[in-house]
Amino acid sequence: MKKVLIYVLAILGYCTTINAQSIIDADEQRNPNDFYQKGIIVGKKAMPFPPLRESDVVWESVIWREVDFNEKFNQFFYFPNNAETSTQGRISLVNLIMRSVRNGEIPVYEDDDMVKELDPVEALKKLIGEPYPKEVEVTDEFGNPVIDPETDEPEMRTVMVTRTFDSTSVMKIRLKERWYIDKQDSRQKVRIVGLAFQYMKEGITGSALDWSFWIPMNDMRVRQAFVNANAYDENNDVTERSYDDIFIQRYFDSYITRETNKYNREISQYLTGEDAIVESQNIEDKIFDIENDMWEY
Repeated sequence: MKKVLIYVLAILGYCTTINAQSIIDADEQRNPNDFYQKGIIVGKKAMPFPPLRESDVVWESVIWREVDFNEKFNQFFYFPNNAETSTQGRISLVNLIMRSVRNGEIPVYEDDDMVKELDPVEALKKLIGEPYPKEVEVTDEFGNPVIDPETDEPEMRTVMVTRTFDSTSVMKIRLKERWYIDKQDSRQKVRIVGLAFQYMKEGITGSALDWSFWIPMNDMRVRQAFVNANAYDENNDVTERSYDDIFIQRYFDSYITRETNKYNREISQYLTGEDAIVESQNIEDKIFDIENDMWEY
């Protein structure tokens, strides 16, 4: 009995030594900002959606909505806006998208029909635009303007200006959703099928707002990129809430801008101001009333 006890204690001591050694090794390799080893999100896989048959869909409606980053509830999408990553390892939604597109990790499409896929390099060129000519003052070695002796005005010359993309200019994203009723469980469900963002595009005559390419949110490559990036939780810094979780759980505030209609138009094309807001809310109410009306007897 005494020998068995000694053998068990020896094994426990050996395991403790190995565990201690692994902790020491982790201390040598981890970020000095961390006081414990982090890596739960590394290798995390996006969970596929359950299969859905065409015959199970008894009702469907396509909805377009916009998420405004100016709203306090949605500001976690926008920050950090000064770099691709921060000391907490977080990244803003737009910087995550741009990084994934540059690395060729996710597909992009020309419009919300998502039929014509774009080459990532060409998509980024289209997003930024081609260089454009611009008149600038000629300066000397000290930075002072050179005066034309004939006109007595600053001498000008034409230079080609390279456009740049500023992620901080993105204050709004647009989502395309498909709401449907699954007859297998008689429940109303929704899938976000596409995402685009609004940005400030530079041009010869100035800057103007424009919409980017579209990202297929049902694609597992997109979901995998989103699942490996944590979004900020103001209540708990250690919360494992990825951007994939955000969209699946619909943890954002938004408003409807368009629904499927025979005129194929947005609300802003036939209503403005307060009337447009009321119409957006009416469409929202109508969608949720459809499921409730199924259970009326």
